[in-house]
Amino acid sequence: MPEYMSLVLFATVFALLLLGFPVAFTLGGVSLIFGYFTFGMGLFQLLPLRIWGTMTNYVLIAVPLFVYMGLMLEKSGLAEELLETMAMLFGKLRGGLAVSVIVVGAVLAASTGIVGATVVTMGLLSLPTMIKRGYSPELTTGTICAAGTLGQIIPPSIVLVLLGSVLNVSIGDMFIGAVVPGIILVSLYILWIIIVAFIRPEAAPAMPASELADFRNSGMYKKIFRAFFLPFFLIVAVLGSIFAGIASPTEAAAVGAMGATFLTIWQKKLNMTTLREVMLGTTTLTSMVFILIVGASAFGLVFRGMGGDRYITNLILGAGMEPGHFLLIVMLVIFVAGFFIDFIEITFIIVPVVAPIFQQMGIDLLWIGILIAMNLQTSFLTPPFGFSLFYLKGVAPPEITTSQIYKGIIPFIVIQMICLLIVVIWPETVTWLPKYMAK
Repeated sequence: MPEYMSLVLFATVFALLLLGFPVAFTLGGVSLIFGYFTFGMGLFQLLPLRIWGTMTNYVLIAVPLFVYMGLMLEKSGLAEELLETMAMLFGKLRGGLAVSVIVVGAVLAASTGIVGATVVTMGLLSLPTMIKRGYSPELTTGTICAAGTLGQIIPPSIVLVLLGSVLNVSIGDMFIGAVVPGIILVSLYILWIIIVAFIRPEAAPAMPASELADFRNSGMYKKIFRAFFLPFFLIVAVLGSIFAGIASPTEAAAVGAMGATFLTIWQKKLNMTTLREVMLGTTTLTSMVFILIVGASAFGLVFRGMGGDRYITNLILGAGMEPGHFLLIVMLVIFVAGFFIDFIEITFIIVPVVAPIFQQMGIDLLWIGILIAMNLQTSFLTPPFGFSLFYLKGVAPPEITTSQIYKGIIPFIVIQMICLLIVVIWPETVTWLPKYMAK
């Protein structure tokens, strides 16, 4: 009974992943074993064609280009300049340094789309400064983790590229649809920091007046222009060309990669060591993504060959489950899975299984894609297994404890949940802008 075997396949893969086996080889290996005993040698004639079709997907070329762009920007030193300038601009405001971390996190997210790199960069740059200025460790760590994960939802996000390719939704629409939820989330973060600074002034002090005076007297406008113009030029070049319909996401990614290289040259940070590190990092991350795609292709071929997608769709629809209830179950499963496995594995294991069911129920897949991206972002922050918390702990000084990081992130998780609820209640927050841009 191959339909029932598809559930056994899914459960076996998931169990082995939770036991810590390598994701790509687990996906591919288990699928090949199940496929051989179900379909015989015929499977090995179909699989190469499936993998070839995936590897020649034009959209996925954007992945290594966006990775390169993010890593090159990290080496350029622009993040450090932007953070210092923003801190001085918001210096008079209590909590101004924390607000600047959120804004810089959003700008880096719109420039790179790589969560790990953003959290580590922000941790190295802003954590010692905020502690030195008298910020509470909880507010400091929570702000940095939350700002670092904005790369999940703010375009050009690699998460959105992969989700769009799996859901068969335009990457451009995914990027445009994520803009309003991203703005809402950033605004709620900033509002929370202002509230904390008002209620507990000692937890978020203002910058010393002497430092602000030195900043104003040492070429303030030149620093502002240099810090803001360069990264915003890159954002406009990448996202502006997509939103205006001038370039596809893949073409815009190429523009971004070249632009990041020019900005690093402008900063006089480009040398053979930097280039070697960026190339190595890009190759490593891209290889990881694409070997996962190969494993996921084998899994998808066998799972669909067994009729697993039809079986689950008929099971859900036959049970008379409301679309809202099914959405809630899927969101909970993805949220819990995000504690243990990376967003790439979730994208290629869970999303292809549930996407046909959502489509059958008449639910907008663009809206579903943004909800999943926001859900994954929340799971990245949630103790005890949130990946962003591990990234920050890895670069934090010894006096910053794990419990302080956990306490600090809780208010931001609540904000994430509120934002997710807003998008669930008002799908127009996702769908309005793509429709408007299409006109």
